[in-house]
Amino acid sequence: YYGGGAAALLQDDKFGAFMQQPAAPEHHSKSSGAGSSIIGILEVCESDFANNLAKEEQQEADAESVYQKITQENKITVASKEQDVKYKTQESKSLDSTVAELSSDRETTNAELSAVLEYYGKIKERCIAKPETYEVRKASREAEIEGLKKALATLNDETAFLQRKNRRHSMRGSVISVK
Repeated sequence: YYGGGAAALLQDDKFGAFMQQPAAPEHHSKSSGAGSSIIGILEVCESDFANNLAKEEQQEADAESVYQKITQENKITVASKEQDVKYKTQESKSLDSTVAELSSDRETTNAELSAVLEYYGKIKERCIAKPETYEVRKASREAEIEGLKKALATLNDETAFLQRKNRRHSMRGSVISVK
């Protein structure tokens, strides 16, 4: 193998036809349309991306504006509600103290009322005449009539109670006193 170095570089004729260069193509020319169409497609893609980017940026700006507006409204609402809570708490404390005061006043007034009603009950028993029943009135009238009958009989029977008339005359004849 190593001994015949010149023979190794020689090629056989049987491989000679197979190892030759191919013939140059006959109609080969530089293609110019394909590059411009790719650049055109890229330019359309770029303009589409630019339009989409502008739309997205506008939507983002609008969304940011709405967010800021809602955030500001929420801050105002929170501040308003906090003030409402503060004032309602103060009002509640004020009403609690008013209720306590009025409850105390009511208890005092109820105590005074019960004392007055008790005193009125005692006075009422003494001062207000109670109507007598028919039997009591009949018995007292009969006793009174009986007493008057006795007095009349006494007056008619006894002459001890005769009346005498005394007249005093003055100088001119007028009556001064009668006894």
